Formats: sequence, structure tokens, C-alpha cells
Amino acid sequence: MPSVGLGLWKIDKSLTADVVINAAEIGYRHFDCACDYGNEVEVGNGLQRVLQAGAVCRDDLWITSKLWNTYHRAEHVRPATEQTLRDLQLDYLDLYLIHFPISLRFVPFEDRYPPEWFFDPSAESPRLELDPVPIQDTWRAMEGLVRDGLVKNIGVCNFGTSLLRDLLSYAEIRPAVLQVESHPYLTQDKLLRFCREENIAVTAFSPLGAQSYFSLNMAQESESVLEQEAIKEIAAHHGRTPAQVVLRWGVQRGTAIVPKSSRPERLRENIALFDFELGNDEMTAISALNRNRRFNDPGDFCEAAFNTFMPIYE
Repeated sequence: MPSVGLGLWKIDKSLTADVVINAAEIGYRHFDCACDYGNEVEVGNGLQRVLQAGAVCRDDLWITSKLWNTYHRAEHVRPATEQTLRDLQLDYLDLYLIHFPISLRFVPFEDRYPPEWFFDPSAESPRLELDPVPIQDTWRAMEGLVRDGLVKNIGVCNFGTSLLRDLLSYAEIRPAVLQVESHPYLTQDKLLRFCREENIAVTAFSPLGAQSYFSLNMAQESESVLEQEAIKEIAAHHGRTPAQVVLRWGVQRGTAIVPKSSRPERLRENIALFDFELGNDEMTAISALNRNRRFNDPGDFCEAAFNTFMPIYE
């Protein structure tokens, strides 16, 4: 799995295909998708144009997607995967992840796709409708995807050590990857150590922290790690941008990262991380910024946006 990928969350559908093409031309080979992002059709159009151009072959790419919350029942896992494969115009995924440890009531594909969070958005007081499914049931169906050749690797998102330990107790195919929010304000040191000891790779989403959440009113601009004096000083020392320093920290501590951007200059900046190295003191100074500040927390946003209290980390 390439250590720097392109996160496709919140990239406008009208721009997505061209962003994928630009990213591939710049050198990206890792693309982080999800049903819930609502742009997999456009990602697929971009990928096909990249592959048809002939400069990149399918084996050069690492394509990740995610099983949405409404498809946790075993009988829905394969149809959800097949829909994603049709949208992405691919024969297989390199990695398929359970998006959240949240199981919601099934929404038929013909009724609404992607189904998003509400079961019935037109209800007078729409809410999340839970349909409790044991993770073991979902995981068994995920393992079937590997055995049938639809997916090469499977993993999870937004799991902590307790859920991972439980999953490992019955997994016949172990989770290859854990994807979680991580940045200098949320270093997740114990979780990363646990994953290293269990040989589970970690991908950090939102590796720049608050930047992805300003437009959603889930973070204040004063919370930007890029404005920290320690980051600015390290950036000046290396002749790099603050964003490059934060992303280099993420890569250097052993995580893959999937920053999002639709601007070609930012795409180039975000992947230009491998011709400099942070010193031990610099790595320590950046890690010391930890505040255990989680921006993407269903325990907060589900109540605010979807009228339902849904904590998963507590």
C-alpha cells in the first residue's frame, strides 16, 4: 500500500474524474474511496481514463473502498461490494474496509444509493435507525469477498483496541489495515503501537487535522495545527510548507496518509515528502502537540446532524 494516497472524501463530483487523472499524472497510485463519499462513479471514470492512457496499469494502483453502515448484514455485503466495483469500473479492490462499527437498517439499492445516514430522510423527525449486527457476521462475509477474488485485503475503520482484539479472536483472515483519524492533535500512540504488534497497517485519515472540518463547522480555524509555531519553525528549517511537515510526520511515524485536495499544486505538495527527513527532536516536538482532539466523532456529529446520539469511542 503506497504510503501517500489521495483521499476522495468531499471532492465535488463535477471535479472528481479530473482530480483522479491529475493525481495519477503527478504520481499518486493510492486512491481512498467509499460508497458514502457519493463520487465512486466519477472516480471510476477517472481511473478508466488513466488506465486507457496506458501510462499506468491496474497492478500499479491501490484502490480502497469501504462498506457502508447499512450493508452490515451478511447478505448485503457482497451486493454492496459489487455495486462499488461497478461504479469504479474495476474487477477487484485492493482493500475493502468496514467504514464504521455502526450497523444501520438496510436501505434497498433501488430506493437510494448511496443511502447516507438517515433511514427515511423525508420523515417528520428523521433519525438513524439501528439494525444491530454482530461484527463477526459482517467479517465472515468480508472474508468471503477475499476468497471469491473480489477483494485482495480487508480491514476496518474507526475501531479501537477492544474491537480489534475481539475481531482478531475469530478472524480467519486477519484485518490487514486499520484506518483512523490521526494527526498531531490526535496521535493515537497506544492504538498505533497495538497495530504494530499485531502486524496491522494503519492509514491516517484527516492527516492535517482540522483543515477538512472548517467547512462542516466541526472545527474552528484557530484549531489548525498548521498555525502552530513549532510546525512553522520546522517548516522554515527544512524549506517546506507546514502541511508538508505534518504529512511527513505522519509518514515517518509509520502510517499511510490520505490527504484530500482537488488543486494540482496541493496534490504535488502533498506527495513531495520523500526528499527530506525530520529529526528525532522534531518528531517529538510535533507529537507533543497532541490534545486527543478528535474532529470526526459520531458521538458528536450524529446528534448534531442526524438527531441521534451515537458514541463509538467511549
